[in-house]
Amino acid sequence: MAASQSLQLSSVNNVEIPVHIIHTEENQIQEPAVDEFDYSQRGQWLRAAVLGANDGLVSVASLMMGVASVKEDIKAVIVAGFASLVAGACSMAIGEFVSVCTQRDVEIAQMKREKLKGSSKSDENDEKLPNPAQAAAASALAFAIGAVLPLLAAAFIRQPMVRMAVVVTVASVALLVFGVVGALLGRTPVVKSSARVLVGGWMAMGTTFGLTKLIGSNHGMQI
Repeated sequence: MAASQSLQLSSVNNVEIPVHIIHTEENQIQEPAVDEFDYSQRGQWLRAAVLGANDGLVSVASLMMGVASVKEDIKAVIVAGFASLVAGACSMAIGEFVSVCTQRDVEIAQMKREKLKGSSKSDENDEKLPNPAQAAAASALAFAIGAVLPLLAAAFIRQPMVRMAVVVTVASVALLVFGVVGALLGRTPVVKSSARVLVGGWMAMGTTFGLTKLIGSNHGMQI
């Protein structure tokens, strides 16, 4: 009986041990795919996309709030917002293009120095070079996407006070979305990131509205 029991225990162990080893090997294979992924690789395009959309939203919404504080005509508000969209998108595209071109020139110069030393892998380095045109287009598109939201929100509302309230509401919701999306993609704290983006947008809109209202009222400007 004792012999048979020991054989049974041995056979059970022989069955369990391979299963345990298989699970351990599976975990060892799966873990590097999560742990070794470098989220900083997302930094360049994530920064351009989030900042572009956030800048477009805050810039146009703030400008529309400033114009609405001294001018109730919806046409003036929409035209000012559209002009801000076009000017901001062009500015973002040019700025990003110049910035990435400078970065590309620096990296090319470094590759040439490494090639002279014989330690350069040209094929791999060429693939890692940033694309200025792609970065410029992405920044302009992101800015335009963010900027068009307050324009659409105000386009069909005639009452000035209701229009401003809708613009602020739409801008606040969009800022929260941008903050959450950026936090999820970058694996950063969601509450902290979204709150920072939202409060910053409120400050920009409130400051623009207050200062424009103050200047327009004190000096009796006819706009």
